Amino acid sequence: MQKITILGSTGSIGVNTLDVIARYPERYQVFALSGASQLEKLAQQCVQFKPRFAVVLDAISAQTLAVLLKEKGSATEVLWGASALSDVSCATEVDAVMAAIVGAAGMQPTLDAARAGKRILLANKETLVLAGALFMDAVRESGAALLPIDSEHNAIFQVLPPFYRENPYAANLQAAGVKRILLTASGGPFRTMPQAELQHVTPDQACKHPNWSMGRKISVDSASLMNKGLEVIEARWLFNAPEKSDISVIVHPQSVVHSMVEYMDGSVLAQLGNPDMRTPIAYGMAYPERVDAGVKSLDFFSVGRLDFEAPDLQRFPCLQLAFDALAAGGAAPAILNAANEIAVEGFLNKSLCFTNIPRLIDAVLNECTHRATAESLGALLAADQSARVAARAWLQAHPLC
Repeated sequence: MQKITILGSTGSIGVNTLDVIARYPERYQVFALSGASQLEKLAQQCVQFKPRFAVVLDAISAQTLAVLLKEKGSATEVLWGASALSDVSCATEVDAVMAAIVGAAGMQPTLDAARAGKRILLANKETLVLAGALFMDAVRESGAALLPIDSEHNAIFQVLPPFYRENPYAANLQAAGVKRILLTASGGPFRTMPQAELQHVTPDQACKHPNWSMGRKISVDSASLMNKGLEVIEARWLFNAPEKSDISVIVHPQSVVHSMVEYMDGSVLAQLGNPDMRTPIAYGMAYPERVDAGVKSLDFFSVGRLDFEAPDLQRFPCLQLAFDALAAGGAAPAILNAANEIAVEGFLNKSLCFTNIPRLIDAVLNECTHRATAESLGALLAADQSARVAARAWLQAHPLC
């Protein structure tokens, strides 16, 4: 019986994780759930899965949730605040932590869980983008198990040699015979839209992903290809890739091939499947076993064809900005991520047009990178906050488009 804390249980990753858990009550028990604004949904999850704790962001939300749970007859104890997220991630009873809080807010409890030696099911991109070196150091020093849950990184993990996925920092990609990592991207909802029309797209359009069901923030990132840029930075840390290694992005509209690894002998190994997050979630939870995740078998005859194309960096400059931030190193990835979070927030509340997302990010990178350092977690968090201030100032100083 594994006891699991789910950070971000009301989001799409959290919901799919609970779906897998519900299929195996003899294997998994929920220790704690956390959520932000969807309190009714969180309360319903507590009634069904009976966690010991539920964590929310603030005291008002905690009061509201406590009332809801009392009305439903739930004995789950309500906690609130950032320290509570870390507490339920590091508790002695906890075996695994699903890190699925979107944004930089999920970094600290995930880092604390790594330091505590937990099994980390990593779905929070920002932990590696903001503090990749520090996080991987914590994983190695504590002996924590790290299983990537993003479909792309999970696919890469599956097709790497067993010795390398167990401990990538004991060797390097070359020693594993790897020539390059190939990250696939669907291209999002605007892949074929005329570039001139992009400035007029709406948040609802951006959130209608053609293949995946995701939250609004990550859906916008997918539409701008920033999501793929962040994944490039993640891959650098997850798989101990050299900073200027050949991590390539390939647009694959069908989202059937989730990612690939090219080997030095000319072989290319790929992981394929239906676009359903329960596959990587179940793989991470049960690893090294495999269990039925409730996912439909891939019907090759219905798929019919698999297409691949190079990403259009003119249409999607966010991807190039991410490559540039990775090459710059230091605090640049943290600044990129913070600026992107503010830009996406502005787009979703209709104070920024879609095509101004990369312009804002580029401006903040140019303003903040030269004065930021990455010497410690405190320095990286300071760079993050500085970038947010600069991003909000840019947002106020510029018109919608």
